[in-house]
Amino acid sequence: MGCSSCGTNGGGGCSSGGCSSGGCNRHDVYDWFSNLPLSFNENFNMVEVSFKNGSRKGFYRNADLFDFSKGELIVVEAAQGYDIGEMNLQGELVKLQMKKKKVSEREDTIRNIIRIADQADIDLLLDCRNKEKEIMVRARAIARTLKLEMKIGDVEFQGDGKKLTIYYTADDRVDFRELVKVYAREFKVKIEMRQIGSRQEAARIGGIGSCGRELCCSTWLNDFKSVSTNAIRYQNLAINTEKLSGLCGRLKCCLNFELDTYNDALKNFPKHSDKIATDEGIAYLKKTEILKQLLWYEYEDKRGVFYKLSVEDAKELLWMNKNNQKPQSLENYALVEEVKDESKHDDLVGQISLATLEEKDRKKRNKKHHSKERQPYSKPQQKASTSQTQAQKADENNAPPQQTGNKQGAQQHHKKHHHKKPLHKPNNNNQSDKKDS
Repeated sequence: MGCSSCGTNGGGGCSSGGCSSGGCNRHDVYDWFSNLPLSFNENFNMVEVSFKNGSRKGFYRNADLFDFSKGELIVVEAAQGYDIGEMNLQGELVKLQMKKKKVSEREDTIRNIIRIADQADIDLLLDCRNKEKEIMVRARAIARTLKLEMKIGDVEFQGDGKKLTIYYTADDRVDFRELVKVYAREFKVKIEMRQIGSRQEAARIGGIGSCGRELCCSTWLNDFKSVSTNAIRYQNLAINTEKLSGLCGRLKCCLNFELDTYNDALKNFPKHSDKIATDEGIAYLKKTEILKQLLWYEYEDKRGVFYKLSVEDAKELLWMNKNNQKPQSLENYALVEEVKDESKHDDLVGQISLATLEEKDRKKRNKKHHSKERQPYSKPQQKASTSQTQAQKADENNAPPQQTGNKQGAQQHHKKHHHKKPLHKPNNNNQSDKKDS
């Protein structure tokens, strides 16, 4: 959905050129109760405001009861000066958000909304946003010059341009007292250093995950829950740090999304199912398909032959082993997949064999090769360049000139009179002498 200052009216979000808020799809919240009042007598005067495309949010009191719309830029109070943010949520859902984040509406720390932002405020905000990238590059260079073990992840100007917040990540504690003095002297504003984690840094910067979609932490995920290696083990995943790590360098948050489903499915599996004793020998567990409720077993003396068992059959066989009973073989319990009839095809893809196509192509190439060997060698004919050269050669051979339109006839005529010598007629005396003799 587009904000009030954007020219986009469809459901695809703000356009890249006409949105004054810089885009409104990041950590966006749809207010289902926007048209429903809290009560018929009074309205809830708390508003949720987002800053810098949703990277930071806060609750403010609408003391003057301004009439806001979704995505509208407003001016709010700050510790020093004022800040400019986007109206993200109002009404009953704000009370639910405050309860979720354990923020009381009676707290004195909640600041007020000053006014709706005018064009001068918007121009000042855009000017500050345009300078942030250049300042971040310069801040990284200064930190590298002072040889500090820290990484500058993002910088953010306050709406009035009088305060600069620098977000950084570091493994150990960093003494940046000298760094703050250099920053204040370089950028001529008040400096605030704020340390964040690697996940918060990835959420602020954003990016594309290995799934091909935008990062969850930069779009909708707000609560960062710890991800342990047990999530990998329960889901039966291969331990590959490159595939299981996100852009932040930590385990992917999406490993927790299906963890409850796998835990519920694992409750049906038997606990001690590593091996099953039969009359043919001992079969060992090689593979487990948790969601399909299947177990794969293999005999030690029959490498490469796997038997697929359901969870119910595996429980029955283990119960028999527990009672000192052995089944004859796993073949009687193994599941056999049904072979589908592929004789009928919906299209021509299944009707054509690649081997047939390769054989036809090979025969065609051999045929061309034999035909080239049988053809006698013929000297390539030279093309006549202009009609003038043809006329000159024709005059030399006492032949009429040919037109340039029929090049093939001219070439044949030229070849006929040029390569063969003219025959001289014998004298009459010589002919009579031969007849007499």
